Amino acid sequence: MTDHREHDVVTSRADRILAIVALALLGIGCVFVLWPFLSALAWAAILASTCWAPMLRLDKAFGGRRAMAAAAMTGLITLVLLVPVVAVALGLADNLNELGQAASRIVANGLPDAPDWLKDLPVIGQAMFAYWQKMAHNGKVLMAELNKVAEPLQSMALTAGRVAGRGVVDVALSVFLAFFLFLHGEALAARVRVALLRLAGHARADYLLDLTKGTVHGVIYGILGTALAQGLLASTGFLIAGVPGAMLLGVATFFASVLPIGPPLIWGGAAIWLFQQQEVGWAIFMAAWGFFLVSTVDNVIKPFIISRGSSLPFAVVFMGVLGGVLAFGVIGAFLGPTLLALGYRFIGEWTAE
Repeated sequence: MTDHREHDVVTSRADRILAIVALALLGIGCVFVLWPFLSALAWAAILASTCWAPMLRLDKAFGGRRAMAAAAMTGLITLVLLVPVVAVALGLADNLNELGQAASRIVANGLPDAPDWLKDLPVIGQAMFAYWQKMAHNGKVLMAELNKVAEPLQSMALTAGRVAGRGVVDVALSVFLAFFLFLHGEALAARVRVALLRLAGHARADYLLDLTKGTVHGVIYGILGTALAQGLLASTGFLIAGVPGAMLLGVATFFASVLPIGPPLIWGGAAIWLFQQQEVGWAIFMAAWGFFLVSTVDNVIKPFIISRGSSLPFAVVFMGVLGGVLAFGVIGAFLGPTLLALGYRFIGEWTAE
């Protein structure tokens, strides 16, 4: 009898181990299958969480017809998020084409004469002036110098094109997945809450959910929302003033917005360029547009929104944006700081006394 019980215990233990191994292998297989879509899926979840309140209002307006409300909300997100990304990608292609044509003209004719102020720069001014003058009005010498950096520049251009294309695909896929999250949001949220209840208990689970929601909303609205607004406003100002490469400069403004003085360096540089081109009126317009519109978003609106969510150290935001782009492409500019902010908050809670 004892041997029979021992045999049953051993068999039960072996079955449990086999079940755990099978579940682990199943989980690993699912991760491998979903791996190409993890960034888009994570961003879709962030979009659904951030837009859930207006989604419920739409659901009420449509009389509880959830599919119609989800479709309308997805359409609004497409207009707000996907259309600008596609426009930026197309604008980048046009700007790169214009830059290529300008470069071809410069290569054929050589550089213009070096500006006189260049020689007045301390230490390196004379050397830079002489180096520039060597290539002035001499396309052959300029071409020989450009050949030294042609391969790295070509590689950078191809990489930038792939990143832009992947960004459009990732954003489109995340918007598509967000529709299904809107459709079944309550059921998915209930399952997440049950899982947290089993892991952390009732009070702790509700606290962690509130912490996650506040952090995500603070990052999306306070940091990335204002960065997107600054990029769009800057691009509009550059287009109106006739600054070449307006879309490229707008994208640069978006990424530079994580720096306290980033956007003024870009729109200020554009204003200086317009002034050097004898376009004094447009230079004043560009400076006023940048100061009163672009920088107002950063100095007034961003602190107000972040104060309603969660303020974050500058280093967390900076590394989140740049590291996110390197890890996930264009969509990483949104996903990176959100994930890093969540990790920062959770570590802070875990290590708090």
